[in-house]
Amino acid sequence: MIDSVDDPLEELANLPTLAHPVVSPDGDEVACYYDITGRNELHVLDAETGDLEQWSDGEVPRNARWYLHWSADGDRVYFHRDEGGDEQNDVYAFTRDGEVKSVVEMEGQVAVHDVGDDALLVGSNRDGQMNVYRHDLSSGETTKVTDYERAVWTSTLSPSGDRIAYATNETDDFDNRDVYVANADGSEPRNLEIGEVGGEASPIDWGPAGDQLLVGDNTPDLGRVGVYDVADDAVTWLGDGEYEETPVTFLPDGERVLALRVRDAVSVPVLYDVETGESRELEVPEGVTTFGRIGPNEICLDEDRFVFQHTSPTKRPELLVYDVENDEYETLLEAEYGPFDREDFADAEYFTVESDGVPETPAEAVDHDPYDELEIGCLLYDSGERPSPLVVVPHGGPRARDDKSFNLYTQVLASQGFSVLKVNYRGSTGRGREFVERLIEDWGGAEQGDVATTVEHVLETRDWIDEDRVVVFGGSYGGYSAYWQVVQYPKLYDAGIAWIGLTDLEEQYETTMPHYRVELMEKYLGTPEENPDLYEERSPITHAENLSAPLLMVHGVNDSRVPVSQARLFRDRLEELGYEGGEGGDFEYEELGEEGHASTDQDQKLRTFRLLSDFLERRVDGSA
Repeated sequence: MIDSVDDPLEELANLPTLAHPVVSPDGDEVACYYDITGRNELHVLDAETGDLEQWSDGEVPRNARWYLHWSADGDRVYFHRDEGGDEQNDVYAFTRDGEVKSVVEMEGQVAVHDVGDDALLVGSNRDGQMNVYRHDLSSGETTKVTDYERAVWTSTLSPSGDRIAYATNETDDFDNRDVYVANADGSEPRNLEIGEVGGEASPIDWGPAGDQLLVGDNTPDLGRVGVYDVADDAVTWLGDGEYEETPVTFLPDGERVLALRVRDAVSVPVLYDVETGESRELEVPEGVTTFGRIGPNEICLDEDRFVFQHTSPTKRPELLVYDVENDEYETLLEAEYGPFDREDFADAEYFTVESDGVPETPAEAVDHDPYDELEIGCLLYDSGERPSPLVVVPHGGPRARDDKSFNLYTQVLASQGFSVLKVNYRGSTGRGREFVERLIEDWGGAEQGDVATTVEHVLETRDWIDEDRVVVFGGSYGGYSAYWQVVQYPKLYDAGIAWIGLTDLEEQYETTMPHYRVELMEKYLGTPEENPDLYEERSPITHAENLSAPLLMVHGVNDSRVPVSQARLFRDRLEELGYEGGEGGDFEYEELGEEGHASTDQDQKLRTFRLLSDFLERRVDGSA
């Protein structure tokens, strides 16, 4: 039992976690980040024996946020390095003999998109917006190959290296994204016109012969998987459109396509036959399947076997190998549980709630008329305490979702006696384009009403929840939600914890990275010049005087997505209004050094866990 462990927070923080597995070009090895030593390090796993070799010794980032990539010859592994979690990455390489080499250094953020025999494709916002650059490995020269006003989020090299495919948007419709094919130097770009304007299409992987392109698109609402014939300019869509699906990769023979299918709060791998269109869900346990990286084939060991991760609410992520010929899987790297058993972890109940975005609890900040009534998916983790306090955890993004995967923060809260509620409010993924777009021009509106409505539903239907001990806690956009919930619906909550959250939307617009400014804030809110009233109205700082419950604010000082100024402004506003800060005051404030937009580092996670636990114990009390 967790309560028999001397220091469960430290033991939970120290559970080793694998991240970003990527298969070598010959299929014999898997590179990954793994913190079995207590710190994030680059490891290489023998795919046949399971032997694990540590390559790095402190040279890679503590936070395992960014992907790894093998070089084309398999002699080095590329990784991203920043300063203290600020995400202003440069690209480095680790060689087999332990040498670390700088590969691409530019101002701003740099991220590897794809690896060729003689070049890297990288994305960078060096010139303001995120565009594609080609780095010549022999000469060391880096050349800009796209120049768009909107972000180019991904790009991929054809097998021969003479063409690239990428996605961007040149229309006036912010919801739109198109797939382009161009020469390797970016010349002669051609819009493939996949889907309709307003749909979002993306290139995922080239077929092995270079004559086909695996693409995704959500024109019909639910995401779909397609194979585009580059010569014939025609696309063949796979599947019947019943579920939201995301393309993953071609298998090496080019005759089969791997995809991910979402069903409620789980996801399963699906195999398509390109010629016949026939498909089958692969036989994996219920839970959530993820891949180290979708796109250019970095998951296949051979023609029939691929590597993936699998998890569930009580099963920590494991690295598995699936054999599609025999429909069997085996474990390549088991999860570590330390002093815990799977039975020690809280399981998730999935249910739905009907919401019109306007809860019964009166709004203190912004009144709304009812919106369309929608079915909102929710997850509830029962801590076992009776009566049980509740922590409501809106997810970040906002374009994301909560699912039946293992979540360490959830288990930390449950270990402290708090049941946990998660809400896939309108704007979340997994439900199609229309559901995502419900948030456009209504940031801080109906989706926040969905959260509050779900809290009301749980309090009404679960008599074992203590209605006098309800807390809201979130990070990033979930941090925005935490701020907003405590000033919009203060009667619902007895405390709030806002982690790396947004408080002043106009200031966020001016200080965040350019691609987030345009692709996130302008998409959902327009610009401050176009919609000044909306920016002001939906900013928690505008309504700070409604705070009536203890609030803990936590923010990393090196955050480039949501700068620490967001927390500082809200703190200063509370002080102007006469609120008292400090332990036992109206609010408490913590800045986290050497940390940006959250961290996977064990010591940094433990620091956050202790802040949460201490605040909850003093201000709410998780034990019955």
